[in-house]
Amino acid sequence: MARHLTRREAVLGGTALAGTFSVVTSPRAAPEAQKITPDLLEAARKEGKLAWYTSVDLPVAEKIAKAFEAAYPGIAVKVERSGAERIFQRIGQEYQSKIYVCDVVNSSDAAHLIIWKRASMLASFLPEEVAQHYPKEHWDPDGMYASWRITLAPVAYNTNLVKPEEAPKGFVDLLDAKWTGKIVKAHPGYSGTIMTATQQLSRDLGWGYFEKLARQKVMQVQSAADPPKKLAQGERAVMADGTEYMVNLLRARNEPIEEVYAVEGTPLITGPSAIMARAANPSAARLFYAWSMTAEAQQLNIDVGALRSAHPLVRDRADRRKLSDIKLLREDAAAVADQAEDIKARYTKLFKV
Repeated sequence: MARHLTRREAVLGGTALAGTFSVVTSPRAAPEAQKITPDLLEAARKEGKLAWYTSVDLPVAEKIAKAFEAAYPGIAVKVERSGAERIFQRIGQEYQSKIYVCDVVNSSDAAHLIIWKRASMLASFLPEEVAQHYPKEHWDPDGMYASWRITLAPVAYNTNLVKPEEAPKGFVDLLDAKWTGKIVKAHPGYSGTIMTATQQLSRDLGWGYFEKLARQKVMQVQSAADPPKKLAQGERAVMADGTEYMVNLLRARNEPIEEVYAVEGTPLITGPSAIMARAANPSAARLFYAWSMTAEAQQLNIDVGALRSAHPLVRDRADRRKLSDIKLLREDAAAVADQAEDIKARYTKLFKV
């Protein structure tokens, strides 16, 4: 079995590659915004395929891929879905082995994009629609990545097992003895969403919160998409974390689940995408990346995936609260990039599985 790379090892590996191969490094000036041109489309069709690594739930990813294939016949998207931390490790291992499979990558851990940029593993490409419409905090000034999706990591409960008036109002409420043996949560060693949420909660509530939570006999799962599913199935009454979009998708199917936006604040999770510097299909990668940031594609993210978007021209779902009406915790991707290994070590020591 291949050994997992630490984030530091991935940076060092990428830096070594930068000295060996001709990769795209960060430009000194802001890149020129790029349109989807006939020349790009022709080159992409000649390549005819691309590999998309993503941590979004597989059914959602497959719907997005099929929508692109319908918009651009003759270009096939191979979806490689896994947890964000697993994708990070896989790409690091592939680059160290000089295997370049991934063309476009999407991670629920924005820190990954910072690390890949530091290691010169990303290509600079700024879609015109991103430059024109996206808030500047949602795209890299060197054109290395942009927020393809936004989600939250709320608390939630099973409405068949918990009455609304008895539901937890926030994270600290989960420490009440009445929730012992009734909580499910995901793992920061697998999920980028949970890594980001764990950093925010450990910063704002302290590690003492997690020490107490670990004594609650928590069901530990991997992906951020798993706790909402366990909740809907009635395997646990409440979830301590998980991804909002899966809660919304399940509720839309009339599953007994309801989110709680914590009184302490709910972790905000951006999910950037990027083109790999060593992409085997660079033109198809640029086309897919540019298309994925359009208002049309971002609306699809919301409509079929229940994701949120940084694009100001899309319409959010009418069945959920606006971001502006939710108390949010501050995302700090740079801190996650530097603290991730310590976070995983401390968390794993507390939540032994």
